[in-house]
Amino acid sequence: MDDSDTSGRTSAGRSLSGGLSRGVSRGVSRGLLRGLSRGVSRGLFGGLFAAMLASSLLAGCTETPPPATANGAATATPSATATATASPTADSSDPWALRGVERLVSDSKRLSALVKTGAAKEFLSRASLLPRVEKRTLFFTADKSKYYTEAQAAALPEDARAALKQQVVDEEEYYNTHYGSPLSYSRPLDILFSRGVTLPAGSKYLDFGYGYIGHLRILASMGVECTGVDVWALLPVLYSFPGDQGAVTGPAGEKGSVRLVDGKFPADPAVVKSVGAGYTLITAKNVLKRGYIHPERPVEHPEKLIKLEVSDEVAIKAFHDALAPGGHFLIYNIAPALTPPDKPFVPWSDGRSPFTKAQFEAAGFEVLEFDKDDLPAVQAMAKGLGWDQPMDGEPGMDIQNDLSALYTLVRKPLAQKK
Repeated sequence: MDDSDTSGRTSAGRSLSGGLSRGVSRGVSRGLLRGLSRGVSRGLFGGLFAAMLASSLLAGCTETPPPATANGAATATPSATATATASPTADSSDPWALRGVERLVSDSKRLSALVKTGAAKEFLSRASLLPRVEKRTLFFTADKSKYYTEAQAAALPEDARAALKQQVVDEEEYYNTHYGSPLSYSRPLDILFSRGVTLPAGSKYLDFGYGYIGHLRILASMGVECTGVDVWALLPVLYSFPGDQGAVTGPAGEKGSVRLVDGKFPADPAVVKSVGAGYTLITAKNVLKRGYIHPERPVEHPEKLIKLEVSDEVAIKAFHDALAPGGHFLIYNIAPALTPPDKPFVPWSDGRSPFTKAQFEAAGFEVLEFDKDDLPAVQAMAKGLGWDQPMDGEPGMDIQNDLSALYTLVRKPLAQKK
C-alpha cells in the first residue's frame, strides 16, 4: 500500500498525527503511512477505522446526489475505462507538481538509481505502461461504509440516493488513494529479488491490504497473477470499471492478471477460500504492525487499531497455507519515529512484527530476517518520492528524524518436517 495511513477502511485504522497525518494526504506519510491511515488494510482486518480515511479523502467530495430525471430516476454518465484519455499535463519543469501516471513515471526514474536488482528496475520502468484514467464519480454513505458507482447509486430509492455524498476520483487518486506511491513497493521487491526470490511468468502474488492497484498492474504486466485482499469499502467500487481487473498483457506478450478480493482475511472463511493458495509471494506492507495488533502502551483511540479477529496462530497458519512450498511472506513496515515515552502513543509508530519469531517457527516457517532495520534505504526512497518536499503550504516530512523501517521475511520450506 507505500506508506502509511488510515482512513476509510474499517478494519485497520491508521491515521497519523502531526507531520504524519499530513503525509497521509501527501503521499508519504502517505506512503509512509499507508498503513497508517489506511488503516485498514487495513481494513483488511476487521473493522477499523473506516471513518478516518473518509476525512482524508473528502478533498474531492461533495454532498451532491446523483442527477435525477423528471420522473425521479437518477441518470448515470458513461463509465471511464482504464484506458481513458490522459488528463492535462502539469508543469513538467517541476517534477513534484506532476500528477497521476506522469508523476509515477518521473518518480520511477529517480528510484531506479536506488534499487540494485534488474527485476526491481524492470518493475519501475513499467510505470510508463500504466493506463491513463479519466475522472470517475463515486457516491458514498455518510459513514463511509458503502460506496457506489453512478449506475449503482442511480438504482437506489430516492431517499437513499439523496443522502449520498459524491467523490470525484482523478488519475492521481486512482493510483495513490491517498496512501502514497505504489512505486514504494520497489524497495521491498528489491530486497526480495536480491535474496534470489523470483516472480516468473505465471507465478502468484498476494498483497494483504493492497490499498491501491498500481503495483499490482505493474507486476501483472510482467506476467504475474496478482491478487489483492482488503476490507476498505471504497476499493471494490473504485476498481470495478472496465479494464481495472482481469487479464493484463505486457509489451513482450507477458500474460498476467489482477484480481481483487473484498473482505476479512483470514477471519472470513469465504474470503480465505476466494484468496486461495499456491502463492509464490505474500506481502503485508504497513499493515501488520505490532503497534496496530498488539500495542504495548495505552492507546487513546482503540478504534484505530487493527483487529484480525482471529488468534495469532490462526492468522500465521492462514498465510502459511496460502503459500506454495518454498514461498516467501514479507512483512514490510514504514513508520514514523517511535512515539517518545512522554507523548500519547501513536500505534502505527511501532512497526515491529506483531508475531514473534517463535510463533513463525511453530507454524512451520523458516525465519530469514526478523525486524531487520531498513531505514537508510527508505530514507533514500523517501527523498526520491519527494516526501520531504513542501506541499499545500506545509513543510515536507523530516525523513532524517521522523521515519523508521523494519521488515520480517519468512519462508515456507519446500518440504515440511514430519
